[in-house]
Amino acid sequence: MPGVRKLDLISHGLTDASRAARFPADEPLTPAGRAMLADRAVEPPAGARIVAGPERRTGETARLLGLDAAPLSRLRDLDAGAWRGTEPGLLPPEETGRRLTDPGHRGHGGESVPDLLDRVHGWLDEPAGGEAPHTITVTHPAVIRAVPAAALAAAPESFRRTDVAPGARVRLPRRTAWTLRLKSTRPCYWAFRATVVPNESGKSRKVILAGTDPVGIS
Repeated sequence: MPGVRKLDLISHGLTDASRAARFPADEPLTPAGRAMLADRAVEPPAGARIVAGPERRTGETARLLGLDAAPLSRLRDLDAGAWRGTEPGLLPPEETGRRLTDPGHRGHGGESVPDLLDRVHGWLDEPAGGEAPHTITVTHPAVIRAVPAAALAAAPESFRRTDVAPGARVRLPRRTAWTLRLKSTRPCYWAFRATVVPNESGKSRKVILAGTDPVGIS
C-alpha cells in the first residue's frame, strides 16, 4: 500500500492588483497584505519540499511565513499577456465577455485556462515532487483554482467558479490519486472554509475559498 503524500497550497497575500481586481503584473504585497501574514508562520514537517511561484508576491509571502521556498516556474501565475496591470473594466466589452465564457480565450497573447490546467497537471505528475511525502507551495489564486480542476479532471469551465482569498490554505492528499480535502474533523495542518454563492446572473454557482488559521499537523 503506497504512503499518503500531502500537497499544501498557500495563496499569496494581498496586492494592489488583487485589491483593485486588476490583471496582475509583478507587484509586491501591500502593507495590509504583509500585516495579514505577520502572525501566520508555517512550521514545515521534516523532509517537506517547499516551493513557490517565481514572482515577487509569492516570494515575499513565503518569507513572511518563515518558509525558505525554491522558486518554481510551473507555479507562476496565469499569464495575462498584454492585459497585465489592466483593469477588466477598461477592456472592450466583447473581450471581457469572451474571457469569462470561453476558457480557451487567448486574445491577450498570454495563456488560456486549458494552458494553465495543462501546466499544473504536468507539475502534479512530475517525479520531482514524488519523492517528498509533503510539499508546501506558495502560489497564486489562479494556480490554486487549477490544481483541484486538474487533479479531479474537471472541465475547464469549472475554473472560474472558484474564488481564492489572499492567504487561503488548501490541502490535497494523495495515495493513488489526488483528493480534494474540504474539511477534517481531526486536527490538520490547515483547513479552509468553502462558501457557495450564486453568480451575478443568479444561475450558476461558485465556491469561495477563505483561509483559516493553522490548527496543527496531521
